[in-house]
Amino acid sequence: MMNTKINKSDLIILSLFYLVSFTMQGVSYYERSAFLREYVFDFPAEIITTCAIIYLFIFWLIPKFLISKKYILSTIYALIILIFFASIEHLIGFWSGKNDWSRFPKGMDYIFDMIDRATTNTGFPFAILLTKKFYEGQTAFLKIEKQQKENELKLLRSQIDPHFLFNNLNTLDSLIDSNPEKAKEYINRLSLIYRYLIQTKDSEVMELSEEINFTRNYIFLIKTRFEDDYEFSIEQKTNLTDKFIPTGALQTLIENVIKHNKNDAFAIKTKIIINEDTLQIINNKSGLKSKNESFGTGLENLRIRYKHLSNQEVVILNKEKEYKVSIPIIKLSE
Repeated sequence: MMNTKINKSDLIILSLFYLVSFTMQGVSYYERSAFLREYVFDFPAEIITTCAIIYLFIFWLIPKFLISKKYILSTIYALIILIFFASIEHLIGFWSGKNDWSRFPKGMDYIFDMIDRATTNTGFPFAILLTKKFYEGQTAFLKIEKQQKENELKLLRSQIDPHFLFNNLNTLDSLIDSNPEKAKEYINRLSLIYRYLIQTKDSEVMELSEEINFTRNYIFLIKTRFEDDYEFSIEQKTNLTDKFIPTGALQTLIENVIKHNKNDAFAIKTKIIINEDTLQIINNKSGLKSKNESFGTGLENLRIRYKHLSNQEVVILNKEKEYKVSIPIIKLSE
């Protein structure tokens, strides 16, 4: 990707280059007692011709022919550009210096001389400007890539189960008449959950301690709704300081347990184990299939989010009677 516009910094760089170059040439002109018209015509001619060559190479020849791998055409056009503009600059310089026209180069000597002059005059400023444009293009590309990644992550974060609110309202409706005190507690926990979801909606990662607090409230909702069908335990084997996971990752993993397992003769027991570098969620599998249709989007989205956020992967171990998911803990200080 290359920026195909001349900007202010380009002009500044070229101005500084020609200021230094013409100062050095001016000293040389003065030492050989050059004519006044050499100062008047030579320097503007060199600026115009070299800038024309650079502009045509960077903004026309390279993007239109070289990048599209038209190497023969690009070579032909490059030689024509070099010879044409070098001829203009050399003719003006030959005239301004009052040189003997009988000594003006001819034939192949002239062509080689023009190519040599053009490449000598334009080589350094061309290299500087081309390098600058390349890095500007790389920077712009990285910004676009970063924005695209952020947009993808926000899209993945927004894909929360649409039945979540509906199911909780149904549970709350039944509690209001049967257990008003528990209904109040349910409302309080539900409000904490939605406050957390709103506060973290633009956060790609969250402190593990905050996610655990959120998970405890989320488990309360599940236990209230399903009673003894599901059992949860949290085993913390390490300090939670400076540890992060993708926002909502635990919610996704717990939802995965509920969607794929329905209580038959025994409770579905789920352990959340927090180690130094990984968080594991392990559950026994029921013999009955859940009625909730699932396309595995929750875990797949979590896999994709980890690809964006780190070079670590989600590990899934699906045994006959046990399902285990391990997610890496992200340490931002490393």
